[in-house]
Amino acid sequence: MSSLPTDTSQILKAPAGESEIVEMHSLHDWPKGDCNENPSGIGLLALLAEDFQNHGRKLREPGFWAVAVHRIGNACMGIRFKFLRKPLLMVVYKFTHQAIIWLWGIDLPYTTKLGRRVRIWHHGGIWLGARSIGDDVHIRHNTTFGVLNRHDLRIPIIGNRVDVAPGVCILGAITVGDDCVIGPNSVVVRDLQPRSVVMGVPARQAALWKDGEPHSTAPKSEDASSGEEIHG
Repeated sequence: MSSLPTDTSQILKAPAGESEIVEMHSLHDWPKGDCNENPSGIGLLALLAEDFQNHGRKLREPGFWAVAVHRIGNACMGIRFKFLRKPLLMVVYKFTHQAIIWLWGIDLPYTTKLGRRVRIWHHGGIWLGARSIGDDVHIRHNTTFGVLNRHDLRIPIIGNRVDVAPGVCILGAITVGDDCVIGPNSVVVRDLQPRSVVMGVPARQAALWKDGEPHSTAPKSEDASSGEEIHG
């Protein structure tokens, strides 16, 4: 996945003699949703197969279906002819996207740029309105990526290999660096440098991953009775 730049905005200075500074387009602005932002270098079917593998090869995983519908919505935007694109987007994507929300409480709009091997482990109370989510990100229930308040509608950028615990809110025009771990029920309203471990309200840095340690690798265990993997 080609990541977005980390600078939060581009600033245009006024002509000489004027003190006013005009803020131009922000990298954290809501996208227009007028193009296909699926990861490049891999076809839709191969991407869906990878997502299926990443969700334990289980068709009953709500996270897989939420990601799959997101991929299909972006694929619809890649259709050249608008007279075909609009009905497909309306019928195929919007109906299934709404069904995912009603059934499992996962709202992942196609306008969020989604990397590869993103896993949504649980369902319920999930709104992922980020500008972009990187590769190998793990997300759990009651998670919100979105605006800070109604007066500032900019949204966050999530880096690669970020591990998000239950109940996390990441809000506003902030950037979460690669390999961060965010503890349960944390509220993140400031940029996080790569490899940070944070928790709390507001989220405060607890540690940094050291060289040689695993980055954002969530603990896994085996349920002896069922043999199924338990995550988070």
